[in-house]
This record gives sequence, C-alpha cells and structure tokens, in this order.
Amino acid sequence: MNVIPFIDIMLVLLAVVLTTATFVAQGKIPVTLPSAAEAEPLKLKTAVEITVSRSGEVFIADNQVAEEELARHLAELEKETEVLLRVDEKTEFQYFVSVIDLLKREQLKNVSIVTLRNGT
Repeated sequence: MNVIPFIDIMLVLLAVVLTTATFVAQGKIPVTLPSAAEAEPLKLKTAVEITVSRSGEVFIADNQVAEEELARHLAELEKETEVLLRVDEKTEFQYFVSVIDLLKREQLKNVSIVTLRNGT
C-alpha cells in the first residue's frame, strides 16, 4: 500500500491547522494594542476580558454590550475577579475612562491593561 499521498494530505492539513491557530491566539476582535516599555507577561487565569474597539464599542468575552449592560455585568462580579482590559491604541481616551470609572465604582481593583512589549 502506497502511503505517500496520505502523508502529503496530512502535511497540508497540518499547515492549515498551524496557520489558523495563529489567528485564534490573537483574539477575535481586531484591536491594535499600544506598547509599553514595562509590559509584563500575562499570567493566564480565568478572567473577565473587556475589549474596547477603535470606535468605542465595548465587548465582554467577544459579545458587544452597551454601557448599562457592562455596568450590570460588573456589579455581578466578585471584588477579587481578575479583569483584562484590552483597548485599541487609537480609541478616544473618554471610552477608556468610562470603563475604568465603572470598574472603580464596582471596586474591582484586580485590573490588568493588556499592551504589547516595545519591539514586538
């Protein structure tokens, strides 16, 4: 039995999987993260991820939410819950301040702002 065609097909499938995996690792909502000289690697835990797009749309775990929904969702969280905040570098500062204000109002202090390390 000739297995060379089978090996060729498996190599093509492997290339497709590896190519797709890079897009999945970057997240589903396209934002261009700002860079910071003192950025630290993320410690992956179960966290609530809040993303603010360039146009100011707010997402929780890839679902777009209005400000009232965001406030309601944050009010349900425990005070120790880790929150990851991803904000596009071109977003107006007011959108960032609005989200931070909601986090402070709910006394959620375990907030990490996701950035890229300079040079990456």
